[in-house]
Amino acid sequence: MVRSQKTPAELVDQYAISNGQIRDLLVDYISELVAGRDYATVVSTACDLAKLFWKDLENHHPGIDSLNLDPAVAAAWKERSRFVWDRDGRQLRPRASNAALLLSVRALYRDLARWAADDPARWSRWVAPCPIRDAECDQRKQIASRKARIDQRTRTLLPALPALVDAVTRRHRDAVTLFDAARQVPPETEFTAAARRMRRCRRVRGTHVRCMDVDSGRTHDVTFEEADAFWSWALVEVLRHTGMRIEEVLELTHHSFVAYTLPTTGEVVPMLQVAPSKTDAERLLLVSPELGEVLTAIIHRVRGVNAAIPLVSAYDELELVWSPPMPFLFQRTFNTEHRHMPRAYVSACLNRAVAASGLTDAANAPLSFTPHDFRRLFVTDAIRSGLPPHIAAAICGHQTLDTTIGYNAIYPEDVINHHRAFIARRRAQRPSEEYRDLRPEEWDEFLGHPVDKRKVALGVCTRDYGTTCIHEHACVRCPQLRPDPDQMPRLKEIRTNLLDRMQEAKEHGWLGEVAAIEASLAAADRKLEAMSAIAARHTVTHLGMPDFRAATGRSTSET
Repeated sequence: MVRSQKTPAELVDQYAISNGQIRDLLVDYISELVAGRDYATVVSTACDLAKLFWKDLENHHPGIDSLNLDPAVAAAWKERSRFVWDRDGRQLRPRASNAALLLSVRALYRDLARWAADDPARWSRWVAPCPIRDAECDQRKQIASRKARIDQRTRTLLPALPALVDAVTRRHRDAVTLFDAARQVPPETEFTAAARRMRRCRRVRGTHVRCMDVDSGRTHDVTFEEADAFWSWALVEVLRHTGMRIEEVLELTHHSFVAYTLPTTGEVVPMLQVAPSKTDAERLLLVSPELGEVLTAIIHRVRGVNAAIPLVSAYDELELVWSPPMPFLFQRTFNTEHRHMPRAYVSACLNRAVAASGLTDAANAPLSFTPHDFRRLFVTDAIRSGLPPHIAAAICGHQTLDTTIGYNAIYPEDVINHHRAFIARRRAQRPSEEYRDLRPEEWDEFLGHPVDKRKVALGVCTRDYGTTCIHEHACVRCPQLRPDPDQMPRLKEIRTNLLDRMQEAKEHGWLGEVAAIEASLAAADRKLEAMSAIAARHTVTHLGMPDFRAATGRSTSET
């Protein structure tokens, strides 16, 4: 049975609140939140406020009718909210989302106080002191603990990813070999395929092909196993190559492919348009050759003998709504009907693939992969391979860079290797041979270097002591040259020669030479400007002081 969305009144009424006025308040409050939140968040908020907050207060304090809670009542409720209880009042376990529950209740009190300023007739009578302090909603410790667990999980799964890819690829290849061989033999016939001795079973109702393993006596639905192996391989490849969320993967359609023309070279590259999901912002992903092969195989399988991909409607399990018929890529045949692939099938498919691979962790416990694990693995591997974090954020559709950094699991060996590389670079810059007594000739060379070995035709070279010229003495274009204003006529002559060479190169069509001369001309113009600026700073300014130059050297005649 497919569920549909409930109204705010239906969400609140399922918890049977006794006080009618509080019930109406919660319905009105949740109705105000519907426009700005997704349905799953609205359902969670209704559960927090109606069931875990107010209904719990009514169960322990019958007749309560005000949000202005007594401090003892509020303290008792906060203590109960830390645990999950069964219907008989027995404590089961600590509540993992207790901070989120406190935040929902605190938001109720804060929103009522804020809304009362705009509409006092409607909300002011419900304004009351909030029983939850800011410090009680601090989630930094829980967030740090959760991130530590996720990072450790990523560090465990990333080394196992190549083995998983090999396992699902081999499983898919063997399943195809077995399926093709089983279809070519008549019933009750033995055959060998994928290193297994099989006997095809008698045909029964349906279109599935079934075979029995001769050695183990187990019956296999090879049609189901081939489809399961294909979608396991396709899901792993798409998830690991794109880093997409699972809801984004399942919403890919045949219309998601976009041809983008590079503005610089005019080359056409395939792009994948990701529909808006969590952040309500679409984005484009580059389709690599490996990803292109996987998507081509998916399209070929889904289309089958049809001219186009069948149109199916997808059911959003979070929003509880149906999409219009679209050519979804991730759809499968259920009997003779095409259906969109649900998230439950994706999880089951991945679980079967990982179980078949036999992968284990350091403690020899079986590994498990969730669809979102591949997103974390994608980000971690991309940043470790040198992809800038802001590019990874754009690929993953993160609105802030901090989110991308949070997905990146830092390895301890990364810190160690980077630190060791830093020490090696520092030691290379100051080799051990420098730690010795200075020879007299070396001191003389150092004293002469700033004067003798830095002078060039157009000024002074400012490169470091002991280093060679990396620009092959092309001083006009070298940024290390400090031009001498006295050499301005020489530089102007060089610029005139460059103009003559430019004219000659254009007449003969030497386009490469033209580009080089243009760069030299631009550098010469900059050097001329620098010379003029230096000359202007060193001009003599007359301050108007009296002098005796007019009278110097004159003689007076005797009278």
